[in-house]
Formats: sequence, structure tokens, C-alpha cells
Amino acid sequence: MATITRIDDPADPRVDDFRDLTTADRRPDRPGGRGLVIAEGVVVVRRMIDSPYPVRSLLGVPRRFDELAGDLGPLPVPAYAADADTMAAVVGFHLNRGVLAVADRAAPPDVAALLRHARLVAVLEGVNDHENLGALFRNAAALGVDAVLLGPRCSDPLYRRSVRVSMGHVLRVPFVELPGPWPASLDVLRAAGLRVAALTPAADAQPLTAQPFTAAQRVAVLLGAEGPGLTAEALAAADLRLRIPMAPGVDSLNVATAAAVAFHALRSAPSL
Repeated sequence: MATITRIDDPADPRVDDFRDLTTADRRPDRPGGRGLVIAEGVVVVRRMIDSPYPVRSLLGVPRRFDELAGDLGPLPVPAYAADADTMAAVVGFHLNRGVLAVADRAAPPDVAALLRHARLVAVLEGVNDHENLGALFRNAAALGVDAVLLGPRCSDPLYRRSVRVSMGHVLRVPFVELPGPWPASLDVLRAAGLRVAALTPAADAQPLTAQPFTAAQRVAVLLGAEGPGLTAEALAAADLRLRIPMAPGVDSLNVATAAAVAFHALRSAPSL
């Protein structure tokens, strides 16, 4: 059961996991980062508690712990209560959400096991904006994506900003780095029975509304970074290319928005 302890000294070593979160060496995707996963706010903390990520401790103002009382009951970790100023001195900024939880990383899933029963998968190349990545994971959770595979040059989904923007759903949707050289590693998906569909605004791509899938097919949606999009090599390695029909004068969508449109269309298709 979580034990709530009052903290009045910002230098207390028991809250070192939460210290100076704005500095570069606290980023888990940077050299020297500690690899810890940070959840911010009551909703995201609840999702962390319910996730495979082992919670180490919590820090928050007393009012937020009152809201989390039902979630903390069976949790055998320390919880540190502080006033807002003390918490800000520890964290490095005033946290409007009023509570943080920190967890260790979970072991990455096995790619083959992850794909064995997956019907709809997202594969990312070069998605390196933390907010776009977090939004994409939130959309993936909402629209029934079974897994996210990370190709080259993607940001760490467990960076604090990505976790926050995803509303904690990055802790729910399984993800793993795609092994092997890119884009030949896409063969792992085909070997698992998925058809690789690259999303691109190119005029010669098939319209997403055409639903070019049979009832037996499972789909991996290949998505590139906002701006440059997918590389020519990734596009060439896909089984087909799909585009979202748009009004004249608009050439593309934000990558998380485009992903949501594709996920919804493919999940709604008779094949899935």
C-alpha cells in the first residue's frame, strides 16, 4: 500500500527521481538520461499505475493524492506530498497538474509475438517531434491500433512530453523498435502476414477511400515525419501507397491527424 510522506525540503534525496525535469540530461532519449518514465497529472498517473511500467514513487500536492486515493491503495511504493512551491523547486517549474509518478521502463515486447495476432499496425519513419509522437499514440489507442513499430530516426515515445501529450496512452499501446536494416526490416511485417501500406500525399497513390484490401488482409500503415514524409526507399519498399483525398490547395496533414484518418478508415473497413 502506498505510504504518503510529507516533504518540506526541496533538497530531500528521496525525491531525486523528480529533480530538474527540464534539463537535457533528464531526457531518457539523450546520452546520460536515466531512462525513467514520467507521468504528469491524475489521469496519466492512473494510466501508469495500470500499465506494465513498474512505478517507483509519486510526488504531488495533497489535493491530488486525495483524488488518487482509490488508485494508491494497492500500490506498494512511496508517495511524497509537498506544497506547490516545494514541488516546483524540486521539478524545476510549476506543475499545474499537481502530481507526478515515475516508473522504470518495461521490457520491450518481442516483435514476432507482437505481430502474431495484430490486425492493424503503425510503422513510423523519422517521426522525431515529441508532441506529434504523443498525439499519434493517443490516436492509435483510440482507434484500435494493435502495435506501433519504430523505424529509424524516431524520438523516444517515453520522453515526458510524449507521455503527456498521449494522455498516458503511450503506456498502453505496445511499441518496439523494428530490428534490422531499414527498410528491409519491413519484411518482418510481411512474414507475419501484414500488407505494408505507405501513407503519402502523392497524386499517383491510391485514394484511402478505395479500400484496396481483401477480407483476409491485415495492414501495417507506414508513416513518415511531418514535412519530409517518407523517404523514397521506404515508399519503394511498401506493398502499396495510399493517400487521403483533400480539398484543392491543401497538400498534406499533420502526421498525427493523417494517421488518425488512416486508422479510422482501415479499422472501419470490412477487412478489419
